Amino acid sequence: MSVKMMIIDARADFRSLLMHHVTTHWPDAIMSAYDPSEAGYLPDEFSGAGNDIVLLGSEVGDREGLAILKQFCKTPGFPAVVYFGKSSEEGSALRVGADAFFVFDEIRHDALTVQLSDILASRRPVSSTGSLFVGDSKTGIHPLIRGYRFIEKLSATSHSSIYLAERESNELKVVLKVLQQLPDVADSIGAFDRFLQEYELIAEIDHPNIVKIYDLGVGDDHAHIAMEYIDAGDLKRRISAGINEPDAVSYLRQIGSALARIHDAGILHRDLKPGNIMLRSDDSIALIDFGLAKRLRLRMELTDEGEIFGTPYYMSPEQGHGNGVDHRSDIYSLGVIFFEMLTGRKPYRADTAMGIIYLHAQAPIPLLSPRFAKYQALINMMLAKDPDDRLQLATEIEEWL
Repeated sequence: MSVKMMIIDARADFRSLLMHHVTTHWPDAIMSAYDPSEAGYLPDEFSGAGNDIVLLGSEVGDREGLAILKQFCKTPGFPAVVYFGKSSEEGSALRVGADAFFVFDEIRHDALTVQLSDILASRRPVSSTGSLFVGDSKTGIHPLIRGYRFIEKLSATSHSSIYLAERESNELKVVLKVLQQLPDVADSIGAFDRFLQEYELIAEIDHPNIVKIYDLGVGDDHAHIAMEYIDAGDLKRRISAGINEPDAVSYLRQIGSALARIHDAGILHRDLKPGNIMLRSDDSIALIDFGLAKRLRLRMELTDEGEIFGTPYYMSPEQGHGNGVDHRSDIYSLGVIFFEMLTGRKPYRADTAMGIIYLHAQAPIPLLSPRFAKYQALINMMLAKDPDDRLQLATEIEEWL
């Protein structure tokens, strides 16, 4: 089921950062943001209804954050409240009734998502089946999915589970992604539809550098996608081991070609990072994980202003600040990856996600060593702060090379 959270704070960057943390862990989360300095204070009768958790920051205009926290906590039936303030406020916030406290500029993703998960588990009822997926004792997969032999469970989210399986007809190893629809749970139908749309986005494209889709199955309460199993690891691991210059350029060409194809189909990836780029045994690239991809709106409208997705190290300045993005944001992310492939390091590093987001928007584009100076112009064009100054099409990457 989708989690529903509301963020209340006057700082736009902080709201975007919290939205990033939540949507990275729960891609289907329903988020709302409220700026009390712009929209005015919430009325005393505000009950937080419809939200699982309210994320309350200490910057709320000329009122004290702790006073608003106290108001929320004494309201009958108010959802869980997580407070983000100064370290000196922790004791007061917990005494007032906050379900959890974080120092606003020292947030760690794992600690936050674990805490939020614990709050959700303690407050939300378990479905009548006892679990999201009714596992088969023999296969470990949804019992209505036939034709696959279970090998191992790879991961799970609030809506879906991912398995390594073998297709019985030809013994082909596949990655099987399964979603169960729970009609009695709010937004389950919407999540189900988004799951099918994710399949359609990928399946429409036939490209050597995009993961292959073999099968789609739909039942009354579940859907599954069988896709290519790629066993040579991801680009993140390859970068850690070190990549020589010819391979880095080859990978850039392949990823750029894949991006050009999905952009031509009106699709943004929006979460391009080394962990979402797989390597086959023949050293070819396969782009995966289109869970954040969305079709561009007609007339090239900017999509979902105010939302933030993806990973800060690879985010464009506009994406990091929650502004509208288009295909040029994917080009920026690829520029970060190319820099990292050549140098073994990320162009921008900081102690916090907010610090990384700031550097992407404000810091100068880093210089390559003289050994790679011939690629500096391309890096500059891919990492331009303003999208209008950036390469406008992924096909231009090959032209510059």
